[in-house]
Amino acid sequence: MTRPGDVWRNWGRSASVRPVRVERPRSPEGVQRAIKAAAAQGLTVKAIGAGHSFTGIAVAPGVLLELDDMQGLVSADAATGLVTLLAGTRLHRIPALLRPHGLAMQNLGDIDRQSISGAVSTGTHGTGRTFGGIATQVRGLTLVTADGEFLRIDETHNSEMLPGAIIGLGALGVVVEVTLQCVPAFVLQAVDAPAPLDETLDTLHEQAASADHLEFYWHPHTDVALKKTQTRLPESAKRHPIPALRHWVDETVLANGVFGAFCAVSRIVPGIIPPFNRLAVRLTGDGEYSDVSHRVLVHRRNVRFREMEYAVPAENLVPAFRELQQLISERRWRIEFPVEVRFAASDDLWLSTAFGRDSAYIAVHRYWRADPREYFDAVEQIMLRHGGRPHWGKLHSLTADQLRERYPRFDDFVALRDRLDPGRLFGNRHLERVLGA
Repeated sequence: MTRPGDVWRNWGRSASVRPVRVERPRSPEGVQRAIKAAAAQGLTVKAIGAGHSFTGIAVAPGVLLELDDMQGLVSADAATGLVTLLAGTRLHRIPALLRPHGLAMQNLGDIDRQSISGAVSTGTHGTGRTFGGIATQVRGLTLVTADGEFLRIDETHNSEMLPGAIIGLGALGVVVEVTLQCVPAFVLQAVDAPAPLDETLDTLHEQAASADHLEFYWHPHTDVALKKTQTRLPESAKRHPIPALRHWVDETVLANGVFGAFCAVSRIVPGIIPPFNRLAVRLTGDGEYSDVSHRVLVHRRNVRFREMEYAVPAENLVPAFRELQQLISERRWRIEFPVEVRFAASDDLWLSTAFGRDSAYIAVHRYWRADPREYFDAVEQIMLRHGGRPHWGKLHSLTADQLRERYPRFDDFVALRDRLDPGRLFGNRHLERVLGA
């Protein structure tokens, strides 16, 4: 929570601002009042959720709207699976809200600290060759627009706007409600297993095609892929969750405690990175278990980092990844964070990184106290050569003219923005860069 007069900072500490005013509306009507007041005073407005975007997309130099008090279930229909949530609802709260209705979200990313509106608006995704990002689960949303009016967009109201408004980057208005298409609750059977990296890359597309969910992590300076393969089972399937003690050791002690200490020390002694990474692949990434879906898909990430992620056409994944390997080797960099590879199905959302093509994602990270620019800039050039599109909530250097070349419906989105926010009430410097002035 940001106190009046304080500086707001995002989770990755890569963006900050001292807003003119902070407001914490408790209802959609409260958002409406705040927007009307800001417009009357000539102040811009930005809504924030968990601040988990690494870019300046949520930076609010005028009025900052914190939606922490706008969480919870508006409605749920177990028969249709349609569920409406207040926009500030954190992803980690949703499973408990859906449980009484026998429902679950179809897919999730591996972090669940974000708000539902933030995750949708920036194109957050999980993995699975036949599953889209979280935004593809949206069937409707309600905005408060620049004129202070509620605008419902769904399959029966303003439906022509829906594919453009879902991944809206906060540029069209303030989302106050999101309607999701949920599915019957299900169990995931997971197999975490190390495998030779070259062998994994050689058969990666076949493995992705045969699994419901597949991803892998690669620790630079090793020749091992830490694969995570998950199979969907009915809710009635017998569960074999990770024992509590082992889960605590793996996630709290190793993945957060020991890894956090290693990242801090590695800034002073970078020579420890290669041997530590080789040790890490021997100590982690091996196990078989099953549990309710969100407990398998999601992991706790307490060590702060900064991230860049690009979506490339699925067929370009392996050559792009091999160039990344070669880059790290040739530059003799010491990279402490693993590289993550995931998949998503093609969709028709205008600003989706998977618009019109089956996609694969390569995500690179650095510890938050390390300067990522040289690494990220070089990796970005590889991804661009392979047709990459940057994740909207993660660091990248592209401008509107460059992004227009990569999104066939880019100008349609800009036209929708001109229609809904001609005065740029919801603008900021970051949106100026990526969407144009």
